[in-house]
This record gives sequence, C-alpha cells and structure tokens, in this order.
Amino acid sequence: MTFDCFIQLVGKQPFFDLPTVVQLSGEERAKLRTQLYRWAKAGKLVPLRRGMYTLADRYRHVPLSQAILAGQLYRPSYLSGLWALGFYDLIPEKVVTYTSVTTRVPRRFENAFGVFDYRHIKRDAFFGYRIVTMQQEKIILADPEKALLDVWHLGMGAWTDKRMVEMRFQNGELIDQEKLTDYAKTFESPRLERAVDLWIELFGAEAEGTLDL
Repeated sequence: MTFDCFIQLVGKQPFFDLPTVVQLSGEERAKLRTQLYRWAKAGKLVPLRRGMYTLADRYRHVPLSQAILAGQLYRPSYLSGLWALGFYDLIPEKVVTYTSVTTRVPRRFENAFGVFDYRHIKRDAFFGYRIVTMQQEKIILADPEKALLDVWHLGMGAWTDKRMVEMRFQNGELIDQEKLTDYAKTFESPRLERAVDLWIELFGAEAEGTLDL
C-alpha cells in the first residue's frame, strides 16, 4: 500500500491503531506493522504508544485533541485528578499532565502531544464520571466531586489543614457536598472521609470569610 492510499484510509481520523488499519485495508497484520514502523521512522506518522499512531500534521485532515486521546490510549479510563480540577476551574492552574484513573495496572505515556498518566483505582471506585463534548467529540470526565475524591485518594499521606489550603481550591460552590459525601462512602476509607469533612469545613469557613489563610 502506498502512503497516499494510506492517507485516504485514515486521513480523517485523529489517531488509529494497528487493528483499525488491518480492518480498513484488509492487508496482512505483520506487513502493516512493518510499514507503519517505517513511516514513523520517516516522520510521516507520530507514535502515540506501541501500535497506535497519528498522521504527521501535514498529512492529517482533522485536529487531535489531547483530552480525547487520553480516553483512547488506555481503556477503560476516565480523565480525573488535577487535570479535571483545572478543567472545572476548581484550582487556578491549568494542568498539562492528563491524569486518568483506570481499573488496570498504572501506566504512563509520553508522546509529542503530552504526558498521559493512568492511575489505578479499585473497580468499586470506578464510577462518578460523565460524557462531555469537546471539539465535537466525546470525552469521559470525572464529575467534579469524584475528581476531588480521586485526588485525595491517590495522594499519599494525610490531608491536613495546611495541605488542603495549599491546593488553593476555588469555586467550591460548584461542588455538591451531599454527593461528595455519598461518593466518599463507596471507598470505605476513613482517611478519605476525614478529607471530605475537612474540605467542607474549610470551604464553609472561607465562604463566611472566617478562614485564616
């Protein structure tokens, strides 16, 4: 298959993997794997992870969204953690590492489009996410309450007053405190429930103007 024919097959896809190319082309898997490798070495393809690529900018006909890519690099997963807090404007920073949670083993991918970090969470805690439209595509994103819990759950050590304040949380009115409390119970973690109680206490004090930062 020529590269021009290949572009006709995948040029309108933001990214693709080897099984997709096999299905679209009908050619042998081993032959296609070698060809993809050669095109990547020539700079015509950009590797995203093993067996997954996107066309170089000059050949690709559609934009590539990192948030959408995050949901496809490693599945099942959903965007959460600090990236989700930045997305919801619950912290002032816009986080550049795309943090997701997964029921699979932890993984980390670094490619030309960013850093994609996948943190393990138990199956019972794999909930609390929604479908959000971004660039006319769907991404799987934690609810704001679940993003907070994932940050506290995955962060090592106790969440003290000082540590909580250092996170510089903002726009706390976006958080449904009842949902936050209910979500936390699923983890069956006293440490996490203490973090929830502390956050509610600090946010309430801040809203009343009585919190001494």
